[in-house]
Amino acid sequence: MTNVVVLNSQTHRTLRVQVGASPSLGDNQHFVQVTVREFPLLVAHYPILLSKDSSTGAFYCGAMLGIDKDENLFLDGADAYRPLNLQRVPFYTVGSDLAIDLDSPRVGQNKGEPLFDENGEPTPYLKSIMATFLELRPGIEMTKVFIESLMKLKLVEPIDIDVGFDDGTKRDLVGLYTVNQDTLKRLPDATVIDLFRRGYLQLIYLMIASLKQVPVLAQKKNRRLLQAGDGH
Repeated sequence: MTNVVVLNSQTHRTLRVQVGASPSLGDNQHFVQVTVREFPLLVAHYPILLSKDSSTGAFYCGAMLGIDKDENLFLDGADAYRPLNLQRVPFYTVGSDLAIDLDSPRVGQNKGEPLFDENGEPTPYLKSIMATFLELRPGIEMTKVFIESLMKLKLVEPIDIDVGFDDGTKRDLVGLYTVNQDTLKRLPDATVIDLFRRGYLQLIYLMIASLKQVPVLAQKKNRRLLQAGDGH
């Protein structure tokens, strides 16, 4: 459940937000929506794939942070880029206003970063959240247009990811999509030039390059399973 209200410097003067990455604070997500602006930062750590929104059926871009549901394999202190959609929690936007989820485990009176100073002015932390949304909102729209372009050129194809582990278990990840490289190679020169000039060709190649992170992610999961089997 959420209790999202518009942030108010008087009503919420004493609120604090815990900012660390933790499963108990909502970071236990295995697939997180991302924007095209984040691709250069994501590609060094995560597979960047497409999936469909379960309620609307619309495609969106996401970074895979884990293999199993509610699993983030990057919470062990690894110095990996944290997607904006995790950085912004527990904040939202309502129209042009900044809002906060008062029921979030991050929100309270005693722990974490203050939102307002004694004069009711935004603290540096709250200003950083505002900056995050200035990056996130246009990024979401740019990503939507990028996906529409991929769809128009029939460049989206499903990808089944099958991984096996040393404890004998397997995972078959479905409902994910990537770029069809064969279709990409057959595009007319003029279309490729257009993709290049719009910056989309670089984004496409970043998505393709990010697939190299799938076996890396599987190795992280395998180590986790082995440690659990050893009782560590």
